[in-house]
Amino acid sequence: MGELIGYARVSSVGQKLDVQLAALRVAGVSDEHLYSEKATGTKRDGRKALDDLLTRGIRKGDTLVVTRLDRLARSTRDLHNIAHTLTTKGVGLRVLEQAIDTTTPEGRMFFTMISAVAEFETEIRKARQREGIDAALAKGPDSPFKGRPATIDGDRVNAMRAQGMTPTAIAKALGLARSSVYRYLEGAN
Repeated sequence: MGELIGYARVSSVGQKLDVQLAALRVAGVSDEHLYSEKATGTKRDGRKALDDLLTRGIRKGDTLVVTRLDRLARSTRDLHNIAHTLTTKGVGLRVLEQAIDTTTPEGRMFFTMISAVAEFETEIRKARQREGIDAALAKGPDSPFKGRPATIDGDRVNAMRAQGMTPTAIAKALGLARSSVYRYLEGAN
């Protein structure tokens, strides 16, 4: 049987880890196997303790213990990626407050159901957002979605080209990317 490995996270420096750490200790996680950090959960970047835990801190047969799923991941994609890493390494996941334990068949089923519901909610939210955007676009000129304003002054580019300037020289003179000038000139012909 492997070790219990604990992970605790709060989102900001002003928050305290005490409650999570105490719960992990009560669950049987020893201090030498506790990983904790104060970092936002919306992005994976900057979560060094979690990265260290997933790359070097767990081994086959271990069980990762967290107090709640949102302490581990804040997006469905991140949660699935972490779950895949754990499964690949042969590591279980126990979530104390949500009674999830992937070391049991029931726990794996419950985890899969929760993940599916979260993914469904995300897809419904995306569909509603798309419907709103499509409705706004259907308004035509009154739509708030007008696209990005043009950054190339076509008259100036054409005048400089007529003077014999190369696209590279035009780009440099106007502070544009050379590829943008080429793309504009190709579209103008």
